[in-house]
Amino acid sequence: MFKLLQEIARKGDVTAEYPFAPFPVSRNFRGKPEYAPTNCIACAACTIACPANALTMTTDPVAGSRTWMLNIGRCVFCARCEEVCPTGAIALSNRFELAVRSKADLMMTAEFTLTNCRFCRTPFAPTKEVNYVIARLVRQRLPQEEAERRRELYETCPECRRHANVMSRCRTLPAQEAQAA
Repeated sequence: MFKLLQEIARKGDVTAEYPFAPFPVSRNFRGKPEYAPTNCIACAACTIACPANALTMTTDPVAGSRTWMLNIGRCVFCARCEEVCPTGAIALSNRFELAVRSKADLMMTAEFTLTNCRFCRTPFAPTKEVNYVIARLVRQRLPQEEAERRRELYETCPECRRHANVMSRCRTLPAQEAQAA
Protein backbone atom coordinates (compact mmCIF):
# COMPACT_ATOMS: atom_id res chain seq x y z
CA MET A 1 0.00 0.00 0.00
CA PHE A 2 2.85 2.35 0.85
CA LYS A 3 4.49 1.67 -2.54
CA LEU A 4 1.22 2.59 -4.29
CA LEU A 5 0.99 5.91 -2.45
CA GLN A 6 4.65 6.66 -3.29
CA GLU A 7 3.96 5.94 -6.98
CA ILE A 8 0.88 8.22 -6.94
CA ALA A 9 2.88 11.03 -5.31
CA ARG A 10 5.67 10.59 -7.85
CA LYS A 11 3.33 10.73 -10.88
CA GLY A 12 1.38 13.79 -9.69
CA ASP A 13 -2.09 14.81 -10.87
CA VAL A 14 -3.27 13.01 -13.96
CA THR A 15 -6.75 14.50 -14.22
CA ALA A 16 -7.72 17.93 -15.44
CA GLU A 17 -9.18 20.43 -13.02
CA TYR A 18 -12.04 21.08 -15.44
CA PRO A 19 -14.66 22.63 -14.86
CA PHE A 20 -12.86 24.65 -12.17
CA ALA A 21 -10.07 25.60 -14.57
CA PRO A 22 -10.26 26.03 -18.36
CA PHE A 23 -9.67 22.83 -20.27
CA PRO A 24 -6.63 23.19 -22.54
CA VAL A 25 -7.37 22.43 -26.18
CA SER A 26 -4.94 21.95 -29.05
CA ARG A 27 -4.11 24.78 -31.44
CA ASN A 28 -6.08 23.18 -34.32
CA PHE A 29 -9.15 22.35 -32.24
CA ARG A 30 -12.44 22.84 -34.09
CA GLY A 31 -15.08 24.24 -31.78
CA LYS A 32 -18.10 26.52 -32.06
CA PRO A 33 -18.29 28.53 -35.31
CA GLU A 34 -17.90 32.26 -34.74
CA TYR A 35 -19.67 34.45 -37.28
CA ALA A 36 -18.97 38.09 -38.13
CA PRO A 37 -21.94 39.42 -40.15
CA THR A 38 -20.09 42.67 -40.87
CA ASN A 39 -17.55 40.69 -42.93
CA CYS A 40 -20.13 38.47 -44.64
CA ILE A 41 -21.19 39.23 -48.22
CA ALA A 42 -24.00 36.62 -48.28
CA CYS A 43 -22.46 34.76 -51.21
CA ALA A 44 -23.82 31.41 -49.91
CA ALA A 45 -20.52 29.56 -50.42
CA CYS A 46 -20.66 28.30 -46.84
CA THR A 47 -24.21 27.00 -47.22
CA ILE A 48 -23.24 25.04 -50.32
CA ALA A 49 -20.18 23.53 -48.61
CA CYS A 50 -21.91 22.56 -45.35
CA PRO A 51 -22.40 18.75 -45.35
CA ALA A 52 -24.76 18.79 -42.34
CA ASN A 53 -27.01 21.57 -43.69
CA ALA A 54 -26.35 23.53 -40.52
CA LEU A 55 -25.98 26.66 -42.66
CA THR A 56 -28.91 27.85 -44.75
CA MET A 57 -29.87 30.94 -46.70
CA THR A 58 -33.35 32.00 -47.64
CA THR A 59 -34.16 34.80 -50.06
CA ASP A 60 -37.31 36.86 -49.75
CA PRO A 61 -37.71 38.77 -53.03
CA VAL A 62 -40.79 40.60 -51.78
CA ALA A 63 -38.92 42.09 -48.81
CA GLY A 64 -35.69 42.35 -50.82
CA SER A 65 -33.64 40.49 -48.24
CA ARG A 66 -31.57 37.37 -47.78
CA THR A 67 -31.39 35.66 -44.38
CA TRP A 68 -28.34 33.65 -43.34
CA MET A 69 -28.90 31.05 -40.57
CA LEU A 70 -26.59 28.77 -38.61
CA ASN A 71 -28.00 25.96 -36.49
CA ILE A 72 -25.14 25.03 -34.16
CA GLY A 73 -27.11 21.95 -33.03
CA ARG A 74 -26.66 20.48 -36.53
CA CYS A 75 -23.02 21.55 -36.98
CA VAL A 76 -20.45 18.73 -37.20
CA PHE A 77 -17.49 21.16 -36.85
CA CYS A 78 -15.89 20.08 -40.12
CA ALA A 79 -14.57 23.61 -40.91
CA ARG A 80 -15.69 23.49 -44.57
CA CYS A 81 -17.49 26.82 -44.09
CA GLU A 82 -14.28 28.41 -42.83
CA GLU A 83 -12.33 27.04 -45.80
CA VAL A 84 -14.67 28.38 -48.49
CA CYS A 85 -15.57 31.78 -47.01
CA PRO A 86 -13.89 34.42 -49.22
CA THR A 87 -14.04 37.14 -46.54
CA GLY A 88 -13.25 35.15 -43.38
CA ALA A 89 -16.67 35.92 -41.92
CA ILE A 90 -16.95 32.49 -40.32
CA ALA A 91 -14.24 30.69 -38.39
CA LEU A 92 -14.18 27.85 -35.91
CA SER A 93 -13.15 28.87 -32.40
CA ASN A 94 -11.78 26.77 -29.56
CA ARG A 95 -15.05 27.03 -27.58
CA PHE A 96 -16.63 23.65 -27.00
CA GLU A 97 -19.12 24.27 -24.18
CA LEU A 98 -22.36 24.58 -26.11
CA ALA A 99 -25.01 23.74 -23.52
CA VAL A 100 -28.08 26.00 -23.75
CA ARG A 101 -31.54 26.12 -22.16
CA SER A 102 -33.52 26.33 -25.42
CA LYS A 103 -32.98 25.30 -29.03
CA ALA A 104 -33.49 28.90 -30.13
CA ASP A 105 -30.18 29.77 -28.44
CA LEU A 106 -28.41 27.45 -30.90
CA MET A 107 -29.52 29.56 -33.88
CA MET A 108 -27.55 32.47 -35.31
CA THR A 109 -29.07 34.68 -38.01
CA ALA A 110 -28.13 37.68 -40.10
CA GLU A 111 -30.12 39.58 -42.71
CA PHE A 112 -28.79 41.25 -45.86
CA THR A 113 -30.42 43.62 -48.33
CA LEU A 114 -30.58 42.68 -51.99
CA THR A 115 -29.67 44.87 -54.95
CA ASN A 116 -32.48 45.59 -57.37
CA CYS A 117 -31.88 44.86 -61.05
CA ARG A 118 -31.24 48.08 -62.97
CA PHE A 119 -33.80 47.15 -65.61
CA CYS A 120 -36.64 45.11 -64.11
CA ARG A 121 -36.15 46.32 -60.49
CA THR A 122 -36.31 42.73 -59.15
CA PRO A 123 -34.11 42.13 -56.07
CA PHE A 124 -31.61 39.39 -56.91
CA ALA A 125 -28.09 39.77 -55.40
CA PRO A 126 -26.80 40.93 -52.01
CA THR A 127 -25.64 44.55 -52.13
CA LYS A 128 -22.55 43.68 -50.08
CA GLU A 129 -21.57 41.02 -52.62
CA VAL A 130 -21.79 43.46 -55.54
CA ASN A 131 -19.71 46.03 -53.64
CA TYR A 132 -17.19 43.30 -52.74
CA VAL A 133 -16.75 42.36 -56.41
CA ILE A 134 -16.16 45.99 -57.39
CA ALA A 135 -13.65 46.42 -54.56
CA ARG A 136 -11.82 43.24 -55.66
CA LEU A 137 -11.58 44.55 -59.21
CA VAL A 138 -10.04 47.79 -57.95
CA ARG A 139 -7.62 45.82 -55.75
CA GLN A 140 -6.58 43.86 -58.84
CA ARG A 141 -5.49 47.20 -60.35
CA LEU A 142 -8.50 47.76 -62.58
CA PRO A 143 -9.06 51.55 -62.80
CA GLN A 144 -11.88 52.79 -60.57
CA GLU A 145 -13.77 54.24 -63.57
CA GLU A 146 -13.70 50.88 -65.39
CA ALA A 147 -14.83 49.05 -62.25
CA GLU A 148 -17.76 51.43 -61.86
CA ARG A 149 -18.68 50.92 -65.55
CA ARG A 150 -18.83 47.18 -64.86
CA ARG A 151 -21.15 47.78 -61.91
CA GLU A 152 -24.06 48.00 -64.36
CA LEU A 153 -23.35 44.44 -65.46
CA TYR A 154 -23.18 43.17 -61.86
CA GLU A 155 -26.39 45.01 -60.95
CA THR A 156 -28.33 43.33 -63.75
CA CYS A 157 -30.25 40.14 -62.99
CA PRO A 158 -29.50 37.00 -65.04
CA GLU A 159 -32.84 37.15 -66.85
CA CYS A 160 -32.30 40.74 -68.04
CA ARG A 161 -28.70 39.92 -68.99
CA ARG A 162 -29.91 36.94 -71.03
CA HIS A 163 -32.53 39.11 -72.70
CA ALA A 164 -29.92 41.78 -73.55
CA ASN A 165 -27.62 39.13 -75.06
CA VAL A 166 -30.41 37.71 -77.23
CA MET A 167 -31.35 41.19 -78.43
CA SER A 168 -27.75 42.10 -79.26
CA ARG A 169 -27.34 38.83 -81.21
CA CYS A 170 -30.56 39.53 -83.14
CA ARG A 171 -29.18 42.96 -84.11
CA THR A 172 -25.79 41.61 -85.23
CA LEU A 173 -27.16 38.58 -87.09
CA PRO A 174 -28.59 40.51 -90.11
CA ALA A 175 -25.34 42.49 -90.40
CA GLN A 176 -23.32 39.27 -90.48
CA GLU A 177 -25.67 37.71 -93.06
CA ALA A 178 -25.34 40.81 -95.29
CA GLN A 179 -21.54 40.61 -95.09
CA ALA A 180 -21.59 36.91 -96.00
CA ALA A 181 -23.73 37.55 -99.10
